[in-house]
Amino acid sequence: MSDAQTDIRAYTLRLELVDEPGELLRSLGPIAENGGNLLSIFHERGNVTPRGHIPVEVDIEATPDRFEKIIDGLRDAGINVVQAGTERYSEGLTVVLSGHLIDTGLSDTLSRIQEATNATVTDLSLAAPEGTADVSSARIDIATERGATEEVLEKLRSIAEEKELRLVEPLPTSASV
Repeated sequence: MSDAQTDIRAYTLRLELVDEPGELLRSLGPIAENGGNLLSIFHERGNVTPRGHIPVEVDIEATPDRFEKIIDGLRDAGINVVQAGTERYSEGLTVVLSGHLIDTGLSDTLSRIQEATNATVTDLSLAAPEGTADVSSARIDIATERGATEEVLEKLRSIAEEKELRLVEPLPTSASV
């Protein structure tokens, strides 16, 4: 057997779950189905993420091959994986978008960032001092796979141009999330 098949490691998964009955159980399915051994669950029921979801941290043991299958299974099930292990999302960037964020569909913007790139939005802060119908700004923290930062920025530039938003890009850095 290769090392990838026998080298069992501990991994931490950070998930965002919809606040509905059965979502935690549904998120555990892909872990069990792909051979992950559950070590612990930290379900932050009293907290919500900027998107109104419940943050959940799950510690598991699995081989690297099984771990990749678990991540794929979670994504296929529609579970938002914020962080997986230590290498999956190892680079971070913070950008600012300003303009008519609400009118142009902030939720759509965030979904498009995650669907088109190997990245996930980890935090969002929205300021709309004149109300949601006027100009607003959002600070968005994004975690991305190593080496994918430029791809994420290109997607952000495209979305900002299409929606006539101003994008303030981060200074080049290699900071870890």
